Amino acid sequence: MSAVLPLLRIPVGIVVERRKAESPWADFIWRTAAVLPDEPDTKPWTILRERERNTLFYAGSANVDLYVSETARYRDNVASGTPSIWVVLSPSEGPWPYAIAAATADPAEGEGFTEAADNLVEAVPMPAVMREVIESFVAEHHVEREFVKRERRRADPEALSRRQHEGGQE
Repeated sequence: MSAVLPLLRIPVGIVVERRKAESPWADFIWRTAAVLPDEPDTKPWTILRERERNTLFYAGSANVDLYVSETARYRDNVASGTPSIWVVLSPSEGPWPYAIAAATADPAEGEGFTEAADNLVEAVPMPAVMREVIESFVAEHHVEREFVKRERRRADPEALSRRQHEGGQE
């Protein structure tokens, strides 16, 4: 997450699926099933649908924050053919095993959340309404920046040989 405040915040609702596991080591498998384009007026962890082996919950809300500095990533996400929102669920000590930690339209940020091994990170389809908002944001704020490759300075072997040794002795 950026230390800079987002220019636009899009509220979303998160739908989570709990599926009965076919494993001796786990009772259930949890995953993000969908992102709703707005915060519904529903309490977190409300059951939306219950079937024999799986249950869908409205897990709660999050904000997809948009930053001017990340417009190239949003543009690439939307142009990918399968625009996605990355949802991060973190282990929770509360009554439910996971809490919503974040939702992002930035693929690099979504990938960054996978570094914490306990997080569940899922890329789910981006609702069309959100795609339109993000496309407008990119169209309004994106500035193409030229890539400048820096040149490495060559090592000076003479400077290395004149370096003082540890302890101050030559």
